[in-house]
Amino acid sequence: MSIEEEAVELNNRILVRVGDVELDLTGTAKEIDARMAKEMQNEIWSSALANIRNARESAIEAAREAARNSGLPERGSAFKTLCDNNNLNRKPDQVLAAIQYLREVEGVHDSPPRVIQQLFDDAGIEHPGNLSLYLNRLRERGFLTYPAGDGNKKNRFAIVTTEGRTHLDSRSTR
Repeated sequence: MSIEEEAVELNNRILVRVGDVELDLTGTAKEIDARMAKEMQNEIWSSALANIRNARESAIEAAREAARNSGLPERGSAFKTLCDNNNLNRKPDQVLAAIQYLREVEGVHDSPPRVIQQLFDDAGIEHPGNLSLYLNRLRERGFLTYPAGDGNKKNRFAIVTTEGRTHLDSRSTR
């Protein structure tokens, strides 16, 4: 191995700071992977992830509270505006957006079909006829997932995946 190759390999670095916890890893990709695997089993890592989750939840709750206090439009017009502004005209896209809206904006994690249909009704958008069909197809495409352990109530707890969010984002650029 030449000196130039060694310098390139040692140039990798990962720095993560969460509150007073700092993880600074440098070295080759293999060295960083090995050290990262060890760190992820460490209690400090679990604590850092818990801090991130708490900060995220606090930020979301603060945004919800600010929205309530500012008198933002009621949910129907807010969801309709979301669909209109992001070119979400197809039912599957609207269903995906409805789940994302309910979870992230309103903080509703248990959304049975009647809740999703009510959101469509409130927005003045024709709701999908067979919601289970849409949910199953979105799941097959990797746009939705379900938390483990919810058994036959899976559709009530659907979560938009990273791929689903990317899909929604791509619709708004068209």
